[in-house]
Amino acid sequence: MKPYAIKENHLYRKTFQRGKRWSGKLVTVCVLKDLAAKKLKKANPQKQYINRIGLSVPKREGGAVERNRVKRIIRAGLQGVERRYTLRRGYLIVIAARPGIERVKSPAVESELRYIFKKLDMIEPQVPPKEGQATPSSESPEKP
Repeated sequence: MKPYAIKENHLYRKTFQRGKRWSGKLVTVCVLKDLAAKKLKKANPQKQYINRIGLSVPKREGGAVERNRVKRIIRAGLQGVERRYTLRRGYLIVIAARPGIERVKSPAVESELRYIFKKLDMIEPQVPPKEGQATPSSESPEKP
């Protein structure tokens, strides 16, 4: 699912001021419970809570081309985390770039985001299958 963007400046400020924050070498992540999550859930076609994502890249990172490249790197890292893990839903998430991110590739950003989301308790725990339930590997017939 395509992430919803934070478009209002007051939501960025509120997330920076009141949210939980964790910094790494490449990015800083701020997380705050979204008060409009129920309204967005009703408007969402799948009727589930969603996260709203905001990216912040300062002008000191370079011109528009460099800043857009940094945003693409961060988005790719975030997609990698969302592919492997389930993030808690109903939050405002602001990811701010730090100096030096323009020289790295998306796997480095992905590993740092994974670490930061674990520290912020944003990754939902994996529930192991109960005993007696069939798992995809146990349903396949064994080869002779």
